[in-house]
Formats: sequence, C-alpha cells, structure tokens
Amino acid sequence: MKASPIAYFNSNDGTGMFAYGETASIQLSRGIDQVQAFIDEHEGNYLIGCVSYDVKNEIFDLQSTNKDAVNFPSLLFWKPSVVYSISEKGIHQVQGQRLKEAEVYLAAFLDKEQEKCTPLGSAFKATISKDEYLEKIKKIQAQIQYGNSYEVNFCQTFTAENCQIEDAEQLYFKLNSITKAPFSVYLSWNEFNVLCGSPERYIQKKGDQLISQPIKGTAPRHTNVEKDEQLKTKLKNSQKERAENTMIVDLVRNDLARLAKKNSVEVPEFCTIYSFETVHQLISTVSCELKEKTTFTDCLKATFPMGSMTGAPKLRTMEIIEELEDFQRGLYAGSIGYIAPNGDFDFNVVIRSLLYNQTLKTASLSVGGAITIQSNPEEEYEECLVKIQRIMNGLNE
Repeated sequence: MKASPIAYFNSNDGTGMFAYGETASIQLSRGIDQVQAFIDEHEGNYLIGCVSYDVKNEIFDLQSTNKDAVNFPSLLFWKPSVVYSISEKGIHQVQGQRLKEAEVYLAAFLDKEQEKCTPLGSAFKATISKDEYLEKIKKIQAQIQYGNSYEVNFCQTFTAENCQIEDAEQLYFKLNSITKAPFSVYLSWNEFNVLCGSPERYIQKKGDQLISQPIKGTAPRHTNVEKDEQLKTKLKNSQKERAENTMIVDLVRNDLARLAKKNSVEVPEFCTIYSFETVHQLISTVSCELKEKTTFTDCLKATFPMGSMTGAPKLRTMEIIEELEDFQRGLYAGSIGYIAPNGDFDFNVVIRSLLYNQTLKTASLSVGGAITIQSNPEEEYEECLVKIQRIMNGLNE
C-alpha cells in the first residue's frame, strides 16, 4: 500500500482529518512570502503545511551548518486532491471530487490500527554520549551565567541507519498506541515519512482569535495510581518547572503582542497539568485577538520557531543552540498543520516523532528539554530518556 502524499491528523478523541493526493504544491528551502502567495492562490481550500525548524534562518537571518540526517524540505505546502473529516458521526468528504481509489485507501489505512505491527528491528543510537551531553549542559549554564540566555531548549538526536521500514503506516499506529497524543500526525511525501506523536499545539486560529499552548515541565507516568498522583503533584508544585513555563509564557505573550489588537493578549490557562500516556506535562495557553488582515505567514514570522523549542531570549538562545547541538533539527521542533477553507488553521509542534527518509534509509528520533541555571544536568538527561525511551523501545517490540 503506497501513495503520496498522505496526511492524517489524529486527535485521539475520535476526530481527525485525512488528506489524499495533491493537485498543487510548493516546496522550498527559503521563501515565506512565496508560501503566502500559494495560500492566497488556493484560498477556499484545505491546505497541508510543514514548516521545518530551520526556517528560523530566513526569519532571523541565521545559518545552520550541522548535519541533517533526514533532509526533509524546509517549507512544504500542498492542496490535497481529496480531504475527509473524521468524527464519531462518520467519515465525510469535505474537499475534492469523489475518488474511489482514495476511499479504498482510507479504509485500508484505518484498518492498519488493528493490525499487529512488525517490530522496527533497528537500534537508535545517540549521536552524542551521556558525558558529552552533560558537558554541553554545563556550557549552557555558563552562557546563562554570563547573561546571554535565561533558558535554552537543548536537544539531542537518536538515529537508525540502514533502516528499512516495511510499513510506515502500520508503524505510525504502533507509535500512536504508545503516545495517544492530541496532535498526532502521519505524513507521507515522496521519500519521506513522518510519524508524529505530539502533545503540543504551536498555534491555532479561529476567526480573529489566535492561541498558542506551550509545554514546559515534564514528569514520568507511573503504573501505580497513587505513585502517579504523587508525580503529578510534585510537578505541579515544582518551582523549577513552573519557572521554565513562566519564561516561555512571557516570550509567547511578547510574540503574540506583535500581531494582536491593543490589550487583547491574555493567559487563560497557566501551568495546567495534562496527563498523557507516557508523561505528565505543564501546559499554558496564551491568546490574542488578531489585527485585521493578519495573514498566516504574518503569524509565522512573529512566532516561529515556537518559544518552547528555543528558550529565551529567542535570537541569542538559537545561536547558542546552533553552537552546541550536533544535528540540524529539520522538521523536528518545526510544525505540521492545515489551513481550512475559511482561513482558520491549526499547527502542532513536531516532537515525540520519528522522521524517516526511505532513500537514505535513515530514521531519527530527537528529544530535548529546557535548561535553566537551576537545572541538574543528570536529571535533565534522565528527563530526555523519560520522553523518548518508551517510544524507542515500543517501536522495536
């Protein structure tokens, strides 16, 4: 079963969206304004979009020289041939002409959730050792001590080379059974597959309202209910974790203020605990009322990359990240989403995700965490493993 492109947005609450094929597309290494022209040209249609982290280079006039293991396009937008809305009431076509092959494909795709998945059979190896990771955290804390940053989202990547994924769709459902996240996505584009189990929303527009929901603060889940509740309470009361979240909320408020009508930026939800399959997280919601005629790429230029994946202040912190990370993030720490026919949109943060290049036979899983002056390097390393280990293990079971 092979088709491209495919995009499946799975909220894990019985609702979702499935896009099949494409009638127009734009794929760029740079060119945010060209993306907006493409969006304007196809106004009134569903459009799928992918924005890689390194689009920061265009927005902030930066450079990336680290190795990119997967080479996913920096900017990719397309108009699907057919779009289906999925809900408890059923599956309804909302774009395109009826296409029998798309209906057959969708039915077979959804059936894969019930199939037994063949283990991946490839070991993921960290590109830096634990000792190297700990040393880099100390360098970050020195930068914070110098006053160059308050908080740095430092990431590491695990790669599998000579990796042959026989059925990426089946493997996606295996990953989804582990994460069961609200911003889960499966995507296929040419030689690329993205298996995304993201719990985080980057930005959503409804009418003239824009919201962002940054995650900062993590605790593991426990199978024992009482111990799980203790971990949740510890996270809720952690001054360190709440401080991390507060810094990013301030950054997001500042980003949204560039787009907002006067005095409309609000924080309706602050440091609320959300529990997912593998972790508890602290999530805040920042909202604003958009100025008239604000475009999608206006929002992108003002808010990307999302503060939860950079730290603060954004520009200098991204420079520190580039100096100390040993890989180019690509689509990881970027965003996948869709623009609706009425101009509303919803985009996630690409985390807890497997990125795969069929041609290179390379897969990557990346993970990061917020580093502050209070961070304990050993604990930060363990937090990364909490976020990613169950996924790595689960895909090979």
